[in-house]
Amino acid sequence: MLQFLSPEPLHDPLAAPTPTDATTVKTTTCYMCACRCGIRVHLREGEQGPEVRYIDGNPDHPLNQGVICAKGSAGIMKQYSPARLTQPLRRKPGSERGAGAFEPISWDEALALLTERLAKIRATDPKKFALFTGRDQMQALTGLFARQFGTPNYAAHGGFCSVNMAAGMIYTIGGSFWEFGGPDLERSRLFVMIGTAEDHHSNPMKMALGKFKRAGGRFIAINPIRTGYAAIADEWIPIKPGTDGALLMALLHVLIADDLVDHDFLKRFTNAPQLVVLDGGARDGLFAFDPDPQRGPPGDGRHPHNKLIWCRNGQRVLNAYPEGIAEGCDPALEGHYLLADGTRVAPAFQLLRERVASCTPEWAEAICGVPAARIRRLAREMGETAMHQAFELPIPWEDAWGKQHATTIGRPVAFHAMRGLAAHSNGFQTVRALAVLMSVLGTIDRPGGFRHKAPYPRHIVPNYRAFNDPDMIQPNTPLNAAPLGFPANPDELAIYPDGSPIRIDHAFSWEHPLSAHGLMHNVITNAVKGDPYRIDTLLIFMANMAWNSSMNTQAVREMLNRKDADGEYRIPFLVVCDAFQSETVAFADLVLPDTTYLERHDVMSMLDRPISEFDGPVDSVRVPVLPPTGQCRPFQEVLIELGSRLKFPAFTTAEGERKFKDYPDFVVNFQPQPGIGFLMGWRGKDGTEHLRGEPNPKQWEMYAQNNCVFQYHMPEGMQYMRNWNRAYLDFAKDKGWRQKNDPVQLALYSDTLQCFRLAARGQCGGRQPPEHLRERIATYFDPLPFWYAPLEEAATDLAAYPLNAVTQRPMAMYHSWDSQNAWLRQIHSHNYLHVNPKTAQAAGIADGGWCWVESPWGKVRGMARYTEAVEPGTVWTWNAIGKADSAWQLAPGADEARKGFLLNHLISEELPCAGTPAGTISNSDPITGQAGWYDVRVRIRPAGPEEPQESYPQFAAVPPAPGVRGKAQRVLAYFAGGKK
Repeated sequence: MLQFLSPEPLHDPLAAPTPTDATTVKTTTCYMCACRCGIRVHLREGEQGPEVRYIDGNPDHPLNQGVICAKGSAGIMKQYSPARLTQPLRRKPGSERGAGAFEPISWDEALALLTERLAKIRATDPKKFALFTGRDQMQALTGLFARQFGTPNYAAHGGFCSVNMAAGMIYTIGGSFWEFGGPDLERSRLFVMIGTAEDHHSNPMKMALGKFKRAGGRFIAINPIRTGYAAIADEWIPIKPGTDGALLMALLHVLIADDLVDHDFLKRFTNAPQLVVLDGGARDGLFAFDPDPQRGPPGDGRHPHNKLIWCRNGQRVLNAYPEGIAEGCDPALEGHYLLADGTRVAPAFQLLRERVASCTPEWAEAICGVPAARIRRLAREMGETAMHQAFELPIPWEDAWGKQHATTIGRPVAFHAMRGLAAHSNGFQTVRALAVLMSVLGTIDRPGGFRHKAPYPRHIVPNYRAFNDPDMIQPNTPLNAAPLGFPANPDELAIYPDGSPIRIDHAFSWEHPLSAHGLMHNVITNAVKGDPYRIDTLLIFMANMAWNSSMNTQAVREMLNRKDADGEYRIPFLVVCDAFQSETVAFADLVLPDTTYLERHDVMSMLDRPISEFDGPVDSVRVPVLPPTGQCRPFQEVLIELGSRLKFPAFTTAEGERKFKDYPDFVVNFQPQPGIGFLMGWRGKDGTEHLRGEPNPKQWEMYAQNNCVFQYHMPEGMQYMRNWNRAYLDFAKDKGWRQKNDPVQLALYSDTLQCFRLAARGQCGGRQPPEHLRERIATYFDPLPFWYAPLEEAATDLAAYPLNAVTQRPMAMYHSWDSQNAWLRQIHSHNYLHVNPKTAQAAGIADGGWCWVESPWGKVRGMARYTEAVEPGTVWTWNAIGKADSAWQLAPGADEARKGFLLNHLISEELPCAGTPAGTISNSDPITGQAGWYDVRVRIRPAGPEEPQESYPQFAAVPPAPGVRGKAQRVLAYFAGGKK
């Protein structure tokens, strides 16, 4: 028997294992964060089947090479979580949403109920069904399901995560940080990390940083907060949240003024020398083009190559391709010129120079708080490292226009940025500024700089149009395009003829035209308002929308319960699929119990979000190492079943028979184009083909036998300069990663943005924005990056609310999953408000004391903690640790509920906007719809001694759901070595 504080060991670690302790080892892929490391799961046969003994890193996996973090090793506690849902549930008739009153039903009942309801919607008005998913990694399947259903109302988590990072960089350089690209620390000498918390790319980043530091590299962290990666930086530059764009513009000012730019790179590989029309007419701000019909249509986001340059040698206008890059031609980067018809033009780089001329370090210092002298030193350090420490690798390659390059040039300055730049309403232009800065230094897809990962780079603009034809929303009919994509001009917006949004979240409308990931944070608000219409059924997968995944949590919880005058819910039917009893489960009408990552098949696919490395594509899988708990079913299986029952064309034959018996069968046999499937390894009938080939019926077995991962190493000559590398472009098109093999010229100047601005100004024909949005579009759709204050500031008394407030994830936790994890809770059982001592003392708040944090939208109470590792104008806390009482099967009165808190209660999901039907608009980036999580302003004050020493607000406890596992103490006793 386990004896508390007994000096006796639980077991003899040197003793030989007994037969009951014998273990087997299976490999799969971790899902304790989005890093997706390879793991080994050690199993022991127990009384009721196999049981996990422990989890470690897989040393044979290319991503993490055996390294594992606290989250990964604690996956065992997720598997045996007391919050596990184990059976389908239906809200009891007569009970209220949020009360958590459920009755068990069978899967047959659940699927029949859902099939009947969805069939009626699909046969009448498909857009009344909305599918929104959280941090899933199977968007190729969920997006296909929505398209086949015929609803445009689909999106994943990106709109409240980092769509600004993805869209801002993809619209500029054709790729983005994290899954799609990153810093080449192996060959870099200077590394600058901006706005990145420790949850992003965790193990690979830590491994790379360790090698980088040991090799003598210099690491600079720019962030309001110094934690995680920044703790080991050689220098920390604190900055005010939401002002990074001003810093980046000032850095560009210095680099251009001091001529620390890569002229050759800009002239050949970017649109910097291409001539922009400056005539004030219908083509004002667009690129000049050759009217010869043999040259094709005018250059734009879809057809980028008919443009002009000014040749300094011949003092004349030439076509940008191929004449403008031919030997002997010297494209001008600066100056103003006249075309033959008298049209005024200037190179895009000249306009960039003029844009940053006023963005002096002194200007930026007043905005971001970084001293002007430090900004100058930082810019020169970047420029001198890139220009004066350049090197060449003996790697020959041929560019897209046939020029042979004997070597590959390295620019050893690398950057990494994530949500700190993205999660602001000015984030798109801030990210654009960073991408332009990297381009000016010549670091894109070069050794030591930013490197793409297959299947990127994409075309600029990517050849993926979002669904935008309202006439195609027809009963029992799939959409003619995917719900999500990349618009290139106003004609590609998802709007009705009157300009109103097609989608319930207003994505791809005039409110947020380039919303490549949708606006999940506005679905509930808009659906309850009926703006632009009412929906019938909302299916949410793995998103805690009644808690930490919503801005303004209290209001969202109220909206989920809001009813019409007739007593019917404004959102008639809410389906929640989750593995755990989250706060959102209590509001569901139907609960579908999902499996954990150890119980199901998953794919990290080239069609979705692969784990590619710099030297080639990598995809991976999860395979079940344990049987499903109780009656749990993978959500993927549910979608395959529903798609088959609803007779979707992609899931059934012409005779109406199902094509796929289950999800693994679907992964093997579904092909969006011949030879291309969800997995690229071991294709062909006998598994001997890779990247492209016929389906292989034993493909899953071959992945399982090979550490659940497939890695392809490209030849060295295809590993760099992929935007313009002929061999790579042809290779990527052949393998189905790109639709074209055209070169991808970097867009320092975005004619795509200018198209929208011209429409807003009424300077061109075609679609026009509503009057109340004209100024908004004309202001923010600037073709050159610029800094503006976050939009929320216009609705805030900045003197009354002088502090910025932000959240970030701790290294030991990810989303709300992990604050129910028995091991990880011992690291963080609750959160503090971290405050600079000067700020806290000025407010009269003691270290460890209770305090109030108030914004214009709400207030919370929590405990404060002094720290010098935050700039004085910012307060911050860990995200998603605070919990509602008894949620996630935490014990009543647990630290997470009584001491933990959410800053979400302080944030509004909407801002005032005259002219809209509701007088409001999403608190998001006006270009992409990225949620402005980090824009809120607050004030702090001490809590009174008479006030309860617990966090505020508090919510009524929710009873355990039927079938929830519970029994946390018994699980803990087993893993401590006790007997069952």
